[in-house]
Amino acid sequence: MKTENNVFKRIEKKYILTKEQYALFLERISPYMTLDQYGYHAICNIYYDTEADELVRRSVEKPTYKEKLRLRTYGPAFPEQEAFIEIKKKYQKVVYKRRESLPYKDAVRYLNHGIHPEKNSQIMQEIDYFLRFYHPVPKLFLAYDREAFFGNEDPELRLTIDHRIRFRENKLDLAAGDFGNLYFKNDEKILEIKVAQSLPLWLTKILTDLKIYPVSFSKYGSIFTETHLHKNNGIEEVPYEFVAGGI
Repeated sequence: MKTENNVFKRIEKKYILTKEQYALFLERISPYMTLDQYGYHAICNIYYDTEADELVRRSVEKPTYKEKLRLRTYGPAFPEQEAFIEIKKKYQKVVYKRRESLPYKDAVRYLNHGIHPEKNSQIMQEIDYFLRFYHPVPKLFLAYDREAFFGNEDPELRLTIDHRIRFRENKLDLAAGDFGNLYFKNDEKILEIKVAQSLPLWLTKILTDLKIYPVSFSKYGSIFTETHLHKNNGIEEVPYEFVAGGI
């Protein structure tokens, strides 16, 4: 069972790595960072939004404040598996994440059918308010295979690398498997650095040396833009490669 803090406040910086940059980056950070105990593992999410996709539409406009709701499991779900309901907010580049854990079957009954679990907490009350305010429904399945690292001298320094980002807009059930359409065609990775304040100098130097530059990138927002906004604007869609999930 994967257990983590339920409340986060941090700065998150994102980068897109080529296959070549990825290999060099891993080599350069090895004296400073250690792969966490979970190793290379799959993360599966269902993103929730209003019927009119208000949350993701607002997100792609890059406002000062935005928020999202997702249901997450580590690997494909089964009924009693621990699942996390997460509210993620971003205000002036600082990310605030609140999450509560429930058995997967209870989380689905709650989010999809309004059957409230017995658990009651401050975070559950925040999720209750979000549901009452937005009336969200399942919109997108999104999965990726992740490597997560922590700093040897500063365990609060976290770094994740996401591989094989895949998605689907049907079978919005984490128990259905983690198959989907690949977002990237050339095996690019998403590097995310999570810090309380600023990046350490050694990490800044590695990024500069390898010409790895920060980008504004949201997985959900980018997929929505490619599959809906571009299509609606008459831009031809590039067919995505369908892949089986798993590690």
